[in-house]
Amino acid sequence: MSRKVKYRFNSETLQYEEVKIPFSRRFMGGVVMVLVSFGLFVLYMFLYTDVFGLELPKTTILKRQNAEYHSKLDVLSEKYEKTNAILSELQMRDNTVYRPIFGMDSLSTDIRDAGFGGVDRYSFLELYDASGKLASLSAKLDILSKKAYIQVKSLDEISSIARRSEEMASCIPSIPPVTTDKSKIRMVSRFGMRNDPFTKRPKFHHGVDLDCKKQGEPIYATGDGVVSKVAHDFMGYGNYVIIDHGFGYKTRYAHLRASLVKEGQVVKRGEHIAELGNTGRSQGPHIHYEVFYKNKTVNPLNYFNLDITPEEYSAMVKPVKSKE
Repeated sequence: MSRKVKYRFNSETLQYEEVKIPFSRRFMGGVVMVLVSFGLFVLYMFLYTDVFGLELPKTTILKRQNAEYHSKLDVLSEKYEKTNAILSELQMRDNTVYRPIFGMDSLSTDIRDAGFGGVDRYSFLELYDASGKLASLSAKLDILSKKAYIQVKSLDEISSIARRSEEMASCIPSIPPVTTDKSKIRMVSRFGMRNDPFTKRPKFHHGVDLDCKKQGEPIYATGDGVVSKVAHDFMGYGNYVIIDHGFGYKTRYAHLRASLVKEGQVVKRGEHIAELGNTGRSQGPHIHYEVFYKNKTVNPLNYFNLDITPEEYSAMVKPVKSKE
């Protein structure tokens, strides 16, 4: 593009002469133009943003995106609260209904609500969200994820036990260890505090005593299991047998005249395992019967009913083989 050339008329020479502008003048003119343009731009920005309260288009877009981002965080927080409420309800049912049905201990709060260590774990998120919403929600979701994982494991454990429920039902000690014929047997001492028949002092009784008029009455296994101990305690239980039924259950049959099983022997519910006697620390023919759950004695009367008829009881046990 050709440069514009200015001319002026010289009255002395009567000719048009080219007007030449010095470089310094042209340079200064350019500098002034730049400064004036910059000043106008600054004035525009000042009037646009501070005086009139207006925003730049890019700022408006960023603010709109930020508002949408916070709105999405609020929606996620609401979904988290609903999901956490559902999980808490499931945890409550798991501890109070599902696990107790199968004789399982409830999971403690320390196990279920274990958090994540490190206070600075989510600090890097503050670079993206100064309000702290993102960091707070991230921490909650991590804890929710762990609680859900623990709940899944608990349900897996319950499912495994449920699949073995038939086996468990046959192993739980759920019948009396001796006949319910009241003409032969009577309850003389229950589970709990009582006066010791020898010292006459209060002492906790860890089982039930069923008195019999004569020795030799058949004693039966109250659930499927394995004989874990056959022993004699001269100053205590006398001759006694312990059966491990699995699933946390054990039973003890004490003061026996004779045991008919060996350690390691597998027995079935209703199987004849011993004869009622008067051995050890005893004042007459009777059976002292204990039920253990997870190595602690529990009330045997919670597991059997003495009010069933002798005929009903006979149907639950195997016939005693006659001695030849």
